[in-house]
Amino acid sequence: MPQLDNMLQLESHLQETRMPQSTKTAIMVIGGAEDKVHGREILHTFFYRSGSSEARIAIIPSASREPSIIGDRYQGIFEEMGAKEIMVLDIRDRGQGSDPYFQAYVEDCTGVFMTGGDQLRLCGLLSDTPLMEKVRQRVHLGEITLAGTSAGAAVMGHHMIAGGGSGECPNRSLVDMATGLGIIPEVIVDQHFLNRNRMARLMSAVATHPDRLGIGIDEDTCAMFERDGWLQVMGKGTVTIIDPGEMSYTNHSDVGANDPISLHNLRVHILCHGDRYHLHKRSLMPKEG
Repeated sequence: MPQLDNMLQLESHLQETRMPQSTKTAIMVIGGAEDKVHGREILHTFFYRSGSSEARIAIIPSASREPSIIGDRYQGIFEEMGAKEIMVLDIRDRGQGSDPYFQAYVEDCTGVFMTGGDQLRLCGLLSDTPLMEKVRQRVHLGEITLAGTSAGAAVMGHHMIAGGGSGECPNRSLVDMATGLGIIPEVIVDQHFLNRNRMARLMSAVATHPDRLGIGIDEDTCAMFERDGWLQVMGKGTVTIIDPGEMSYTNHSDVGANDPISLHNLRVHILCHGDRYHLHKRSLMPKEG
């Protein structure tokens, strides 16, 4: 039935071309403390990208020490916006990552939202579970929108900042690294970025993994990764990108853990609302005018 197949492909293409930008799926990496009361720009964008009134949202509050309270708060927000269905996946042990009921919901949902808390806790509960593998698969197929705020943002890379200090020069002891969920493996994410003076911490992480791109996201700010490779910034703060692709020298492997690190020829971009950056080409979209 080649003619029928061609007709179905044409209809699928027409549906995609008619689809408004707000309903296209994306990965939303949020720096934490996003506005939950007033304009709610970032949360509204997640709601729209998940299907608006047809959205079926899964909330994963597992990073929090009070998952039921945090889960209920986000559930109330998305209910108020008009989501069709919402489920809080209150996962408190790894066995629940194999729960058929949770897996069935994730198979059918249109958006997944991971809350803040402790990124090590979140990875400990979800890493390599059937539930998270299903989320990862559907994200990469462009079937769902995935958002993570604070700890939920930190887990996006393969290499994850698990903790560390601030207010010092870059050094190896300033940052604790662990393995994240690998949703966007090319990046290392730091959140609450300029609000908590974490520039040196992210530079220290990039010095350890110079094949990755450092992305620091301020509070109430989102780096939204589109499927075409473009990152778009939204929110009230900035997104800092540290690109070590042309780094000419570092003494990282030759100094002690507390000694300052040299990093020569880093490329640093500071992006604000509306700016775009291509993840793979490592280039900025020129501003019109």
